[in-house]
Amino acid sequence: MSADGKITAGENTNVQDWSSKEDLKYFSALIKKSSLIIMGRKTYETAKENMRLSKKNLRVIITGNPKKYEREKIENQLEFSNTPLAPLIKSLEKRGYKKGLLVGGAKTNASFIKANLINEMWLTVEPVILGKGRNLFLESPLMTSLKLLSSKKLNKKGTLLLKYDFFTI
Repeated sequence: MSADGKITAGENTNVQDWSSKEDLKYFSALIKKSSLIIMGRKTYETAKENMRLSKKNLRVIITGNPKKYEREKIENQLEFSNTPLAPLIKSLEKRGYKKGLLVGGAKTNASFIKANLINEMWLTVEPVILGKGRNLFLESPLMTSLKLLSSKKLNKKGTLLLKYDFFTI
């Protein structure tokens, strides 16, 4: 996200237009080693052209209309769901997934916080001010406390990787 908390540059949803190559490298490595990746529909729509599917990880897209994506579905690689979050997580646990990587967007992030389903947050903060765009979380009443576990400077410009323990007050 930008230093002012934005995950898009106005209407431009391509984060690679303003984020660092170090962030892309770190994020790509996280994706490769995650067996379960969860994202919202808008994030999927933005990322799908650059997405490399693999039998090593399952991507679950949260959408209100999974039937719309029936032709894109690839069992155990790319699936679409409108199941409420708690039952969805239970079904994924039954399939052997013990943890997952939530990659956004704002509405999905807020939904997972409200359902108390996030226990850790890794956040890359880019030293840019975008002014307008989507926030990291959909604006809604959230009361959450974070504890900084680690911080790392990724480049000379000052891109920061922050790792937080995440718990609801």
